[in-house]
Amino acid sequence: MTWEQYAAAWSALHGGFDPRTASPVIRGWVRLAYRGGSLLGRLRVGPMAVTAAGLLLCAGVPFVPLLVGAALVLLAGFADALDGAVAVVTGRATRLGFVYDSVADRLGELAWLAAFWMAGAPGWLVVAGLAVSWLHEYVRARAAAGGMDGLGVVTVGERPTRVSVAVAGLLLGGVAGLVHPGWDRTVVVGAVLVWVALGLIGLGQLLHAVRRALID
Repeated sequence: MTWEQYAAAWSALHGGFDPRTASPVIRGWVRLAYRGGSLLGRLRVGPMAVTAAGLLLCAGVPFVPLLVGAALVLLAGFADALDGAVAVVTGRATRLGFVYDSVADRLGELAWLAAFWMAGAPGWLVVAGLAVSWLHEYVRARAAAGGMDGLGVVTVGERPTRVSVAVAGLLLGGVAGLVHPGWDRTVVVGAVLVWVALGLIGLGQLLHAVRRALID
């Protein structure tokens, strides 16, 4: 499958969002996933195996040092891009696979936030972060079921943002803890606050787009 064919198929699975016209960062990320997915496809690695591997990586995040956790989140984020790429290039993209992938994403985010909690972030703040990210995905899913075409809008609270905040928070928290005991807690609290703030802004953006798309 060529890049052009892959981009068209990827766009059809992501609400018409065309990676060829996206920002250089997003376009580069999708293209990297295409190359990795093509390689795994040739090696006969299935998309479900990649999804499971990503979920296992996430499951380990709360139980390792923060710096190692940052690396696991980064690898899990790449696996999340790869499983869809493998499904597209091998012609094995299914609605059931989409559901499994979405469930794995939510469980992975639960593990990342659990790592922040174990590093000292208040429980109520962690629950707020989980609630706002899950609500973001729920609203989009219900809007799509209600007739909204495409994604509605690409918000600042999307999954790539959560991956970035988790990686940065764990990485900086790990470094801060090495510099001075106790600073790691301050950093992870700040990371979860950023997660919640961007999630709320993104939710507002999404609700506005949903209202415009579905208003009678």
